[in-house]
Amino acid sequence: MNFTEIAETRQSCRNYNPNRDIEQEKLDRILQAARLSPSACNGQPYQITVCRGETAKKVAKATQGMGLNKFAPDAPVLLVISEMPYNATAAMGAKVKKNDYRSIDIGILAAYITAEATAQGVGSCILGWLDDSEIRKLCDLDEPVRLVITLGYPKDDDKLRQKKRKDIEKLVKFVE
Repeated sequence: MNFTEIAETRQSCRNYNPNRDIEQEKLDRILQAARLSPSACNGQPYQITVCRGETAKKVAKATQGMGLNKFAPDAPVLLVISEMPYNATAAMGAKVKKNDYRSIDIGILAAYITAEATAQGVGSCILGWLDDSEIRKLCDLDEPVRLVITLGYPKDDDKLRQKKRKDIEKLVKFVE
């Protein structure tokens, strides 16, 4: 699958098959792609905590406030992305430029994870609605949790949906 095919077929999965686990080889490929994602000054200011089994179920519950993310407990793997301190070079750049490079880096990381998941035939969904303090307790984390990414195989009836995106003319501006 080339990148355009990945971009065309990747979608947020909200209909996981709870009876099908992810093979370790595929999870390893997804995590290797995450390791290779670019970050400011190659600092990788994040940690990925892989949750399976009962911990995954508990973390999923911590993403379900106000009726959201009801599908999360059906995903066999949840990746908890926590923010870590900058390395010295990125910290200096962030201060001088007044830019939060960690958030950018975590966004790129999420894109790499979800793209490789798609390439492996695994569904994914990026969750930003979460109970930070509860997930920190469950995963024994000191740093803030920024995202949770669910991973699993979609149910057979989870079909590719039409993408709703801005027209290219509204999205892209050319200047010379």
